[in-house]
Amino acid sequence: MQSVLFVCLGNICRSPLAEAIAKKISQERGLNILIDSAGTGDWHIGEAPCVDSIKVAKMHGVDISSLRARQVSKKDLEIFELMVALDEKNYADLKAMGANNIVKLGNYGYDGADIPDPYFFNGFEGFDKVYEMIEVCVNNLFKLKFENKE
Repeated sequence: MQSVLFVCLGNICRSPLAEAIAKKISQERGLNILIDSAGTGDWHIGEAPCVDSIKVAKMHGVDISSLRARQVSKKDLEIFELMVALDEKNYADLKAMGANNIVKLGNYGYDGADIPDPYFFNGFEGFDKVYEMIEVCVNNLFKLKFENKE
């Protein structure tokens, strides 16, 4: 089975959104892909996604409220054939862990730009913008990496 892990810093806003968007796309397109998300940091382990990420996901017909943050593990490097970093720091952290199957999500729609942490924006609009960026990039990533390859 093909597999993909979306990775951000805390696994409470960007990567859970990417996971849910990817699962929705996978289901809509009839793809059989193991999809998960994790963070490089450990301070949110076991927490639900942040309130604004839950809200923006729900606005787009996606429910992420049951997801729980977890940290990337060495086992993930073996399980997932593709690791998708949401920004350059996450990419570097995965590389330092020994991952070699890493791409940056922004390479699939935003000329390699980082998918910014929505907390760097003013208010809820940042979450809406980040959702839009992730959705565009995940769609493009799946077209290039997973469709017509089963």
